[in-house]
Amino acid sequence: MTKLGLIQTIAHDTDQKAISEVSKILKKLGKNETEIVCLPEQWLKNNQISDWDLQFREFKEIAKDFQMTIIPGAFYETKRGQSSIVSPIIGPKGEFIGKQEKIHPFDYEKDRITPGKEAKIFKTACKFGVIICYDMVFPKVANTLATKGAQVLLSPSRIVKRGIEPWQMYVQVRALENRIPILAANVENQKFGGNSMIVDLNQNNKVVTTKITKLNGEQGRSHEFDLKKYESIRKKRFSDSNEFQ
Repeated sequence: MTKLGLIQTIAHDTDQKAISEVSKILKKLGKNETEIVCLPEQWLKNNQISDWDLQFREFKEIAKDFQMTIIPGAFYETKRGQSSIVSPIIGPKGEFIGKQEKIHPFDYEKDRITPGKEAKIFKTACKFGVIICYDMVFPKVANTLATKGAQVLLSPSRIVKRGIEPWQMYVQVRALENRIPILAANVENQKFGGNSMIVDLNQNNKVVTTKITKLNGEQGRSHEFDLKKYESIRKKRFSDSNEFQ
């Protein structure tokens, strides 16, 4: 069994206050032996991160203390004059082990960032992929990650209230299409609609359905997954896919 979790955040006056409050939740999840935790996209007041080590020093310490992998969200990063939205990964030894770039910029982001070119696989407590917000809309991202061997997908997101219903549909469909659990974290405040989701799958007489756990307010939640149980139904789903024009 693998215990995976996510955190839904609310608005705070400063980044320092936000990180302090989220750190408390991370410690609770760590004490509950949660192995991987995902946070939303751009949940800090200043969403431009220039020094990952400094900004997330406390998260790195928590990751090391609890041997936990932390995906602290997704934020703007500028290097050599080029900006992108990236989701860094803090490994269970308290060090950054990689990052996933946002592949599909949304709306105004197209004029600000360079799109990512690769859907990457990370391996700590399990093999996982990271889908940043708008990337969930495009089936190829989730399918590529699942085909590469991801056992679960984690999605830092920032979805406005009017977009919650289609977002929930996209997340469930990606889980069903690829026979893979998904944990999708969102921000909850006056503009963004919360409803962070843990999407598990059930099978009954060859029919697969989703089982959804939602979050309210600023909180963390974890769920135990038997990730091996999905392998056979995922293999069967992919083998049923035919090439056509």
